[in-house]
Amino acid sequence: MARKLRIIRQKSRDDSGFGSNASGRFINKDGFSNVQRKGVNIFNRFSWYHTMLNLPSFRFISYLILGYVAINLVFALIYYLIGVEHLTGIDQSTPLNEFIDVFFFSSQTFTTVGYGRIAPVGFLASLVATFEAFLGLLAFAIATGLFYGRFSRPRAFLVFSKNALIAPYQDVTALMFRLAPFKNNALTDGEVILTAAIEINENGVPKSNFYRLNVELAKINSLSLNWTIVHKIDEDSPFFGFTKEDFQDPETDIEIMVQIRAFDEVFANTVVQKTSYINSEIIYGAKFIKMYESSDDHKTTILDLSKIDAYEKVNI
Repeated sequence: MARKLRIIRQKSRDDSGFGSNASGRFINKDGFSNVQRKGVNIFNRFSWYHTMLNLPSFRFISYLILGYVAINLVFALIYYLIGVEHLTGIDQSTPLNEFIDVFFFSSQTFTTVGYGRIAPVGFLASLVATFEAFLGLLAFAIATGLFYGRFSRPRAFLVFSKNALIAPYQDVTALMFRLAPFKNNALTDGEVILTAAIEINENGVPKSNFYRLNVELAKINSLSLNWTIVHKIDEDSPFFGFTKEDFQDPETDIEIMVQIRAFDEVFANTVVQKTSYINSEIIYGAKFIKMYESSDDHKTTILDLSKIDAYEKVNI
């Protein structure tokens, strides 16, 4: 109870951007804020451009393919309802063959390929084909822009350890986690900002307090190997006096919000990546295992990214 009263009375030392009445996880593991917005319609609630740029590659490609197929199915249905007699060269042996030919005619029109075996006859069919060709040009221009935006957007390409650890450090303990670049991008002037959100019940009302956590090494010149972030738990830390049970207390929600900033030399731009750790992702009494070593000829340093999460238990 004493350490809870200390947290309540201690003044928050960081403006995190989240109010004290906010609750739940603030930053998801992928770095995006865990905030649901309402009060506006869905078309104004999302930036579709940002959404498409931030999608995983597999989902992005899948959405493009599904969208392409769906659009052609819609236009194929329109042509079919107009009547296949308004399209020359259609195989009318069965309704299935008719619809298949109409679908592929739609895809040829949408992509402006136009092989020529099937052609529209009459004003209505020609009007639909004209509109579809125009829509196809716009759709492929948008898809090309999205591909370029995803390809050219500078990113940090950092991987974080799944867990944060409470490990022995000097004469006390420290909160630690680590990160490493997983691609061959050149990052310099790395900087970390660490914020702790501690939610407790004050007179039956949940309240979040935010604290800027001091870091032993807040800046590094080059991000080439792994970087272990260390917050020493001393008298200046909001976690001073916390035991294993305190970190695992279900009545006290703890979240460590992480923001990494670095300079990408190729893009000549600053990149940012965020993540967070909550109670269940903090392991008490453990330390990380070394994840790099020298090559056999001692001319190269080998960084084993498969060991980013590797740790061993220790006594505190």
